[in-house]
Amino acid sequence: MLTSEQIAAIAEELAEADRTHALIPRITARYPDATVEDSYAIQRVWRERKSAAGHTLVGRKIGLTSRAMQQATGITEPDYGVIFDDTVWHSGDRIPVDRFSNVRVEVELAFVLAEPLEGPNCELADVLRATAYVTPALEVLNSHIELEGRTIVDTIADNAAYGGIVLGETRLRPDEIDLRWVPGVLSRNGEIEETGVAAGVLGHPATGVAWLANKLHPHGDRLEAGEIILAGSFTRPMWVSRGDDVLCDYGPVGRISCRFV
Repeated sequence: MLTSEQIAAIAEELAEADRTHALIPRITARYPDATVEDSYAIQRVWRERKSAAGHTLVGRKIGLTSRAMQQATGITEPDYGVIFDDTVWHSGDRIPVDRFSNVRVEVELAFVLAEPLEGPNCELADVLRATAYVTPALEVLNSHIELEGRTIVDTIADNAAYGGIVLGETRLRPDEIDLRWVPGVLSRNGEIEETGVAAGVLGHPATGVAWLANKLHPHGDRLEAGEIILAGSFTRPMWVSRGDDVLCDYGPVGRISCRFV
């Protein structure tokens, strides 16, 4: 376990890396005994400092929701991070590459809540009942920690590798469509790179939202009305560079387009 001083120091390193778009050495290379609990503690300190600087928390992200990614990282459950107001874009926007240390995108659905969600016994039906609407979303992944050899501890401490979100224009109530079968066809510069369906996220994308509500409960936290919840990717990450045009077709849930500049 890390000391409170070590946790605070690493959180400051990550904050500085965010300001300068730099990479820091792996936490687990320097502190091989660091735990998942330590990594969430680092994330909490970073989040508190970001809020104190005037940024507003507008949502949460859930990651590692696919079986393949869990096996690759050696964990048995998803992870989570937070979404601040200065990381939200919309379909058609031009997204500055210089905001990030590295850029990948994933295909997701976002749940926007009409009511709070709280554990410890939150279930899928509770999520559907509390959701105002579901909209397509791209998650922009970013890392402030060197990529080679990263573990789940490094990723969680780095706000679960969250960099930004691109929201679509279509808004559907959960009872208007079977969310499990929403498709995603992700293209870069006109070439299809990744495909998937939302059922790849824990069998149903709302399952991860319920998991998160329950996970937050022991920490005295809950999901609030109005929050955007990124439910997890149903494709592999796709690398993008400056000048790339990205398009994702979600079938009946619409499309998202953006350009990285």
